[in-house]
Amino acid sequence: MPSTEPRQQLLQIFLDAVAAVNGRHCVAEALKAAPPAGPLALVALGKAAVAMAQGACDQLGGQISRALIVTKHGHQGPLPWPIMTASHPLPDESSLAAGAALMEFIDALPETEQLLVLLSGGASSLVEVLPAGVSLDSLQRLNHWFLASGVDIVTGNEIRKRLSLIKGGRLAQRLWPRRVKCLTISDVPGDDPASIASGPLSGPRPFDLPAATPGWINDLIASTAQVDEPMRFDHVDIEMVASVSRAMHAAADSARRLGYDVVLHRELLQGDVIEAGPLLAQALEQSAARTVHIWGGETTVRLPDSPGRGGRNQSLALATAIALAGHSNEYFLAAGTDGTDGPGEDAGAVVDGDTVTRGLASGINVADALRQADAGTFLEAAGDLIATGATGTNVMDLAIGMKQ
Repeated sequence: MPSTEPRQQLLQIFLDAVAAVNGRHCVAEALKAAPPAGPLALVALGKAAVAMAQGACDQLGGQISRALIVTKHGHQGPLPWPIMTASHPLPDESSLAAGAALMEFIDALPETEQLLVLLSGGASSLVEVLPAGVSLDSLQRLNHWFLASGVDIVTGNEIRKRLSLIKGGRLAQRLWPRRVKCLTISDVPGDDPASIASGPLSGPRPFDLPAATPGWINDLIASTAQVDEPMRFDHVDIEMVASVSRAMHAAADSARRLGYDVVLHRELLQGDVIEAGPLLAQALEQSAARTVHIWGGETTVRLPDSPGRGGRNQSLALATAIALAGHSNEYFLAAGTDGTDGPGEDAGAVVDGDTVTRGLASGINVADALRQADAGTFLEAAGDLIATGATGTNVMDLAIGMKQ
């Protein structure tokens, strides 16, 4: 990556934002404010499961009698309990193994034992228990469609709830009558617990699937023949400990410390990256000098049959870079707060007005790269990719623009 001060400052603002929503810190903070009494069992599920469990261990110590931790491959860390890893964003056999282990763990708990559940994004793929009539192949086909279609995460999770024995409040029913305290890190618009990790501990919400939902998905849902029985949630207490709003405010504080005026965009960043990129670039172009813009949310990408390298943040960064071409005083970062952006090890990218020129020098066509969801290949040639490793959190994506 070209070594210039504005680009380094953008990365520092992003890292300060991520640190403010780190799972270890946020869970320890919440448990210190309202410590549970007596021994309890611990379940931590999601991309931030290890960091969140570390926070619980820091604060509760010997109160935790037993624990089950499930996280994404490569997101492990030091804990006094074994850690299971599973597949994300596409579930596989390891996801079903994690689901089976969760059921076994719960069934071994006395009905009088209280439980601390730590939930973060990614759990929808990492842990699954399928009803009769749904195969792993069907589940993977569904997730392939979800990832490629441009459907937002709330809709995708609503569909996944209908094909699961733990999502959509069903895990809460399995846990009754045990008392459950749940701390969550939100990776969904609106921070609705019913959507975070597909709402395993939350009551169902009215939701109509889009008319464009493929017929084979509707047929698959119908084939499960699940009976909707009355649900109980009086034994569950849910508290959100981190969200994209907290990360955005931390980013704003970081930018101000660096001497910038800040525009904090409260409207959620969403929509197709090809449409969103030029709008973000326009906001930068219309700004006064020494201004930082901060957006949070999740854009979407429609994937071709054979997508290339990179996720939605790299595509958003490239779409913005195309619109910024030739502007020497404008810079833009788009990255996943969990440290990943689609397949691969990159979190996102930092681009500027010369990104397109640098990438074109390698012989890659920028329009083709964007259209083929191969932004990562172009951005690697431009020297613009960033890698943070697993961050211990997951509060959607951050986009940060800077005008010098």
